[in-house]
Amino acid sequence: MALLLWRRIRIGPAPFLGLQHCQRCFSARLSENVNNESGTEQSNGATANNNTEKLIRVAVIGMPNAGKSTLINRLIDQRVCPVSAKVHTTRKASKAIHSKANSQAILFDTPGLVGTREIKKHQLDTQFVSACRHAIQNSSLIGVVHDVSSSWTRHALNPVLLRVLEEYAHIPSFLILNKIDTLKSKRILLDIVRNLTCNQLETIRNYGPPTRRRKNKEAIGEKETSTVGPDGKEITPPPRVEGWPHFTEIFMVSAMTGDGLREVMSFIHANSKQQPWEHLLHEHTDQSPEQLIVQSVRARLLDFMPQEIPYLLQTELEYYEVVDGRILTSTIVTCPNDRIARLVCGESNGKLRQINEQVTSDLIETFGMPVLLTITTRVRNKDPKS
Repeated sequence: MALLLWRRIRIGPAPFLGLQHCQRCFSARLSENVNNESGTEQSNGATANNNTEKLIRVAVIGMPNAGKSTLINRLIDQRVCPVSAKVHTTRKASKAIHSKANSQAILFDTPGLVGTREIKKHQLDTQFVSACRHAIQNSSLIGVVHDVSSSWTRHALNPVLLRVLEEYAHIPSFLILNKIDTLKSKRILLDIVRNLTCNQLETIRNYGPPTRRRKNKEAIGEKETSTVGPDGKEITPPPRVEGWPHFTEIFMVSAMTGDGLREVMSFIHANSKQQPWEHLLHEHTDQSPEQLIVQSVRARLLDFMPQEIPYLLQTELEYYEVVDGRILTSTIVTCPNDRIARLVCGESNGKLRQINEQVTSDLIETFGMPVLLTITTRVRNKDPKS
């Protein structure tokens, strides 16, 4: 009976987040209190179960606004990562967990990679910058998400991203071309793949995109880049590297429409190794409900507020409780001055009501239960206002 009860707790249906830590503690106490005979049977069963379990950790990295969080939410079919249309929505690394059959995949949602100028502009802390590298160090696979919707950046990997891949070249990596639904012609994807992989994939090795016939510009470029060595001979510097030749696989997906996502998850699970699971079957994130609520409010503020205003706001949880199958919660948004507080509230608090409704809808999708949310604003060093 003790063995059956333990297994029931281990794999039975569990609440989304609230009781996961209690279940682990209760399972541990139960295993310590059983008699020797039952304890031996339980350990044998656990050993057999661990031998069939597989695990893989994947660091999902990319530049800001490449669609990493939206992609992860769609991959695991759960809303656990904050999403908005502005950059730097994700401020720290978090886990998104997908379990099926005997395989468990842990996807690290990481902040967008930034350079020195971006760090100073947005006043990003050291934890924001180091989160990506910390996730990679704890992973056995790197997934690079690249936005193909921008004609300015889609043909080359950012130098900041290339430096990270070079630093962790010993870890296998794969490329995800996101937002392919925005391309009018899919033929351009071949050019993008060739550039981003340095033409190293066997399937496209002999493919050559049409060259630009601009002799004047080419001649000017050659004159500007060529140099003369000490011996008087002309030296041509090596071409600028714009891709990574060591990707093991490439996927063309759309996180918005869901195209190509099934193949990505199949590839990830296929690379899992024999190892005990780190999370229960029905766990989808390592974040607490309180963290998810605060991040959801902050993400919607980024969507509703213009320009740099949402980056000046601070969101904190005031109250959280689960009563009769409903989540009752309230948050406080701290504004730097009265003018911005009025912008957040809008005329007759109309904008704040819109934000409240949208966040409530997001949280219902996240937790799978009714949510009663209250958002209040306050000016720094002043009392809250509804």
